[in-house]
Amino acid sequence: MSVFSEVDARLALFSAIEGGQVFWSSEIKEKGAVDVFARLISESYDMKKYAKVIAKARSADLKAIKTQLSLSGATFLTASSDDWPTSLNDLAAMPIGLVVKGDVAALSQRSLAIVGTRNPTSYGMRIAGDFAAGFVDREWNIISGGAYGIDSAAHKGALIAEGQTVAVLATGIDVAYPAGNVRLFAEIAENGALVSEVLPGTHAIPVRFLNRNRIIAALSQATLVVEAAFRSGSLRTARDAAELLRPVMAIPGPINAPTSEGCHRLIGERAAEIVTSVSDAIELISAL
Repeated sequence: MSVFSEVDARLALFSAIEGGQVFWSSEIKEKGAVDVFARLISESYDMKKYAKVIAKARSADLKAIKTQLSLSGATFLTASSDDWPTSLNDLAAMPIGLVVKGDVAALSQRSLAIVGTRNPTSYGMRIAGDFAAGFVDREWNIISGGAYGIDSAAHKGALIAEGQTVAVLATGIDVAYPAGNVRLFAEIAENGALVSEVLPGTHAIPVRFLNRNRIIAALSQATLVVEAAFRSGSLRTARDAAELLRPVMAIPGPINAPTSEGCHRLIGERAAEIVTSVSDAIELISAL
């Protein structure tokens, strides 16, 4: 297969390499995608170690991939794109590219990430929605992961307030996961954007949820954890944000509530600032 441009090479590599890998991000940044792709298909990398990546790169069908993107109504962004969100450049494992459906410019707007448990209390749902609406009223976008629970409440809060919201998915943008959020995803695409680090048609595996967390953190100026269990994946997003030196905030809950153990852990470890109102959060972010 002939690759004629840096963008085409990135698209081929995007189809072959799982996101979140510092090695490949560094290789592409240092050598360029065209050179990395050429080295892959010529077996210049360790064939035993990278056998799967090499096989996928060799079988990449750019015409079919571009057709797939077009049929899904998506745009493929790379670091050379005019609309590339430069905040992603702070990541050690910067994405090779992103698949975006909706308003690409929404990725570069001032944004708050709101994350939390998939099994929230009514208190958590209300707080997530209220904070989302409150930030929208102050001309912020809301970013989350499209999951049930706190994520959905945050997205809905932003939409009800007639703001923009971005969902960073662990699947292809055309794969409704969870299935019950198919209508919500359609609304987000119309009033913000759906974002993915995998091609359309790709289903979720555990590592992709971890990978998308770093993108949620990097696209946001600050992260708010509303409700989270002691070992919640939302704490990973908080750690990703902290590593990027972005403010992390947490909502306190009842001291005996399992759904607030993660928030209390962050607060207790001084990994997050406690906030109890939108004005508190705005003031905290503005002071940093």
